[in-house]
Amino acid sequence: MAHYIYLALILFTLSYPLYKSFEEKINYVSKWKFLFPAIISSAIFFIAWDIWFTKIGVWKFNPDYILGIYILNLPIEEWLFFIVIPFACIFIYEVMNYFVKKDVLKNYTPLITIVLVIFLVAFSVIYADRIYTFITFSLLAFFLLTHQYVIKSDYLGKFYLAWLICIIPFLIVNGVLTAMPVLIYNNAENMAIRIITIPLEDFFYGMLNILQVVTVYELLKKKYG
Repeated sequence: MAHYIYLALILFTLSYPLYKSFEEKINYVSKWKFLFPAIISSAIFFIAWDIWFTKIGVWKFNPDYILGIYILNLPIEEWLFFIVIPFACIFIYEVMNYFVKKDVLKNYTPLITIVLVIFLVAFSVIYADRIYTFITFSLLAFFLLTHQYVIKSDYLGKFYLAWLICIIPFLIVNGVLTAMPVLIYNNAENMAIRIITIPLEDFFYGMLNILQVVTVYELLKKKYG
């Protein structure tokens, strides 16, 4: 049964947002035509990143908790991760947009962005020799600055609010993945700072992943919605 742990986490994450996709208020299913291209575009990038990091030993997967089916040296569950997690997080994003009509963080968004970018840049410089830290923090800092000052997106504050909510299920799912552990990290390539059992970098890696999906998702909604 242990071999089904990662798959069970994926299915658990998928279950509620999939079930509620057909609920009339949110009507999440009607947005799938924008959602899945956004998820796929992000998955291509992050799966390539994952394959590379696995190859160079930044992390590895514990064979005790996976099915043992691999595609390009990644467990099948990891491929599903980059579809199911964004699916669930964008569901939360849509739920928050439905129930919180006002962009409550709008006036604070530039400040939040700058504080995050200063933190990310500072630690990417301090830990420039840790590849997971450096790449994750550098890419997210660049992407946040692009959103704030180039794209000038009107949904960044709503994304920040939704991401705060996403952190709750993130702590549960990633907590299990890192506690067992399903995913084993090479601490020579990260800051070795853990929130419970989760590397600090994972929070920003996840943020980058979901923001990339939201970016394409909102672009498609605006163009074709």
